[in-house]
Amino acid sequence: MDICSCVAVVCVFTVMWKLSEGREAGRWPPAHGTLVLVLVWVLVWVLVYTVSPVLCGLVLLSCSLRLICVWRRSELLPEQNRAVLITGCDSGFGHALAQRLSHGRVTVFAGVLDVNGPGAQRLRRVASDHLRVLQLDVTDRDQVEAARRDIGSQVGHTGLWGLVNNAGILHCPMDAELLPLAACRRCLDVNFLSAVNMCQVFLPLLRRAGGRIVNVSSMAAAVPMPMFSSYAASKAALSLFSHVLRLEVKLWNVTVALIQPAGFRTNIFGTSDDIRRHKDEILAAASSEAREDYGESYISSVTSSLSKLSRDSSEDLSPVLDDLCHALLSVRPRVLYSPGQGAWLLPFLHRHCPTAVFDVVITTMTKFTDCEPTGLKRS
Repeated sequence: MDICSCVAVVCVFTVMWKLSEGREAGRWPPAHGTLVLVLVWVLVWVLVYTVSPVLCGLVLLSCSLRLICVWRRSELLPEQNRAVLITGCDSGFGHALAQRLSHGRVTVFAGVLDVNGPGAQRLRRVASDHLRVLQLDVTDRDQVEAARRDIGSQVGHTGLWGLVNNAGILHCPMDAELLPLAACRRCLDVNFLSAVNMCQVFLPLLRRAGGRIVNVSSMAAAVPMPMFSSYAASKAALSLFSHVLRLEVKLWNVTVALIQPAGFRTNIFGTSDDIRRHKDEILAAASSEAREDYGESYISSVTSSLSKLSRDSSEDLSPVLDDLCHALLSVRPRVLYSPGQGAWLLPFLHRHCPTAVFDVVITTMTKFTDCEPTGLKRS
């Protein structure tokens, strides 16, 4: 056996021992990626070693180093003396993340849109002493500044370890021509500009701790999806901003991570009252020509698709929560996380498939109604 293979064997057995040690302590659940790498390691040894020992040794060494990186990323930092601010905790990802972190030793500041609403009341009932609920409408600069003063007085010189920009809105899937401009501005304000403002306001506290910013974007930021033009544009802006910010604040030992989940069942889809309100807004803002060409029946059928989107989305939020916790507490957090079914596959297809092929795939997947616009029926 050549020296490369010997080194690879030592590396792999060391990694396997560490993984076993982590599982016994309950710290590290085995990942699918690790299993694949182990299988590759075994197959390469069996199939290639008889052909080229040197090549086999190099490949095995590469796989072993990759396994070591996976193991290092599974290491978590101690939770005590760390404070995290999470926006959008009334429901969904923010609500669940605030509960999970507060049941550990992390001090959680949970920003909610309505401090007296049902989401805030649930947090107070089920969360631990490590959680504090804050009134925080991210579009209200006065509330953001009040939260900064409050949190700054509590964390002192230790600083703020984590900022999770989770607050976001979807509005309603609809053809770009029919989207009210006010709804587009609202999406940009909540999903992008408010996150930018939160970063600017809280970075002095984050620098003290050498902390982390975690921005919650969407798979729609990486894939052109019909009916999601304003939402996707706002999330794409947030994604690119996050990548640029990561390069800039690295000098201050501040880390930036981006979460781009697929569809999950949260309150972002709204209620039946929200759907009716969206329909009325769209009809009121559309020009007479657009209303005539699309027709009210088509608009109604598309707005009603929000209920179907919610039903078809995954109810299990744990993939997103696991990635959020990893981004906040891992020794080596990743730059980009893509939790959920199809969250990595669709961006991969968009990058590598011929445009015509991908267009067929994405339009088929995002066909929300069988009703055609009235103008197409006439033609």
